[in-house]
Amino acid sequence: MQVWRALRAVPGWIFPLAAGLVVLILPVLGADMATTRQIQLACILALVVSGLNLSLGYAGELALGQAAMYAAGAYTAGLLSQAGHTDILVQLAAAGAVALLVGIVTGIPGLRLGSWSLAMTSFFLVLLVPDVLAVFGGNTGGRNGLTGMAPPTLFGVELETDGFYYLVVVVVIGWFAVMRNLVTSRHGIAFRTLKQSPVLASSQGVSVFRMKLSGYAIGAFPAGLAGALFANTDLFISPEAFGFTFATAVLAACILGGAASVYGALIGAAVMQFGPNQSTAFQEYALLVYGGFLIAGGVLLGGGLTRLFRAGGRRLDRAAGLGSAPPARTDTGEVDVPRVDGAPLVVEGVRKAFGGNQALDGVDLRAEPGSVTALIGPNGSGKTTLLNMISGFYRCDAGRVVLGDTELQKMTSGRVARAGVTRTFQTPNIPEHVTVLEAVAAGRYSMDRASMASAVLRLPRFRKVAHADVVEAERALELVGMAHLRNEIATSLPLGMRRMLEVARSVVAAPRMLLFDEVASGLDEDEIERLGDVIRRLRSAGATVVLVEHNFRLVLDLADEIVVLAQGKVIASGPPEQVQRHPRVLREYLGVEAGDEDALLDEVNG
Repeated sequence: MQVWRALRAVPGWIFPLAAGLVVLILPVLGADMATTRQIQLACILALVVSGLNLSLGYAGELALGQAAMYAAGAYTAGLLSQAGHTDILVQLAAAGAVALLVGIVTGIPGLRLGSWSLAMTSFFLVLLVPDVLAVFGGNTGGRNGLTGMAPPTLFGVELETDGFYYLVVVVVIGWFAVMRNLVTSRHGIAFRTLKQSPVLASSQGVSVFRMKLSGYAIGAFPAGLAGALFANTDLFISPEAFGFTFATAVLAACILGGAASVYGALIGAAVMQFGPNQSTAFQEYALLVYGGFLIAGGVLLGGGLTRLFRAGGRRLDRAAGLGSAPPARTDTGEVDVPRVDGAPLVVEGVRKAFGGNQALDGVDLRAEPGSVTALIGPNGSGKTTLLNMISGFYRCDAGRVVLGDTELQKMTSGRVARAGVTRTFQTPNIPEHVTVLEAVAAGRYSMDRASMASAVLRLPRFRKVAHADVVEAERALELVGMAHLRNEIATSLPLGMRRMLEVARSVVAAPRMLLFDEVASGLDEDEIERLGDVIRRLRSAGATVVLVEHNFRLVLDLADEIVVLAQGKVIASGPPEQVQRHPRVLREYLGVEAGDEDALLDEVNG
């Protein structure tokens, strides 16, 4: 166990880098040509699979178009070679750019149409590859394949067999370093959030369409690199290499290795290349074998081979006493909430109908900075619908929603979030496979912007923003009493703690307005007390707080103003002492008959 403790103290990226360097020097260690060729082909396949991992495993978009991008990269390199441009760096740059362009052009319509459209668009793209090559047969060689390529060169020097092997491995190491830096950054968490729920992603200021397109297009880039390397492996390109069978092989390797894993692509590609591809009769049963791998990886393993490795690592962690949380700190008295620039919310005459159901009918509401406005009412009265209208998830049929000087009613949910509106959800919405700290830090995605390029290159701007994300996330966790859980997997927490995590995530961005949707549901008494303390601190800091809640005692304790909805209309509004005695509120919301008001109010007020 001491050895395991020492290994866990080593940065995680050291081990794959060391493995990559060992693979790099295999020719020096005496590996024969047959072995190095298989490794070379496995590396090329891993590049293609990694693109699918990014778009499917992280961004949640099923697409088989990597085979078409692979073909685009291969033919770009082949045509450049025929034209006398044999420098492999030029070919790699051009192939990657062409594949990226194909990804953007084909991704836009597929993503615009939504649902399964991208999967279908990319599927038909793969089926069209042979026909497109045949149409341009004068340049591509058609169905006979592309020949006449010259050996690749590097800075004017022709690459021998071993030299080309080194180049392939270096390109793969470089790409996986890029991918690792991307998915471990705030953008990687945004991809995971998008996969979990586009609604959640947009509520954090993520542009859903742009993020989906980025995941798909960036995933096309390594396929283009792989195509250029493949074209120079045998100096011949056959259109059969990019068909549906290959697309299925890529999907099988992705699922088998683990789609939501950086290095799952390497594992899946190695299994595919050194396993079934070694059989001389494999092509006859290829689709059957790939189908078996898909079932094994997706159903039996439920997350690929990397899931087994992670599970083994967690068992060793427990055996070594690692990862256990220290005792909880319930005292949040030392945590300061920075001053918040709250803004008044004005809702005027908002109407919203779903078919024949009038969910909201002329609703008015005003919430001031430095105050808590409670929105109460029976189930189905329109409370969450109104929050969705304010958040930009629904468009108003009529009326206005204004925050400060900003009209929200025509904005997308992402723009509303970037305008300073955060919220929680009735059912806690948390992405999988992220820690508590990462889940909370994700709430700052629309703040202190750092580009994907800066994340990949680990530029000073990225490091500054990443440090700020951690500092503010830790402050928010301390505020809600969950700092001791910072390294736990967020989805493993019980319901009450997941609700408090959502509160921390909504607070971390220092928003102008917070929308809490039944956040006390499922909390125990200590957690409710902590929640009340957090909301009071936010109010004192100047935030505008709108609270939807069924816990009437908590509402009376926190609210400065109460608005009561019933059947989509406001039936009462005013300070708590006035609303709690309103006859219609007592009858429709609390179910109290005339004459029983005093006994109920004595019970509610303790």
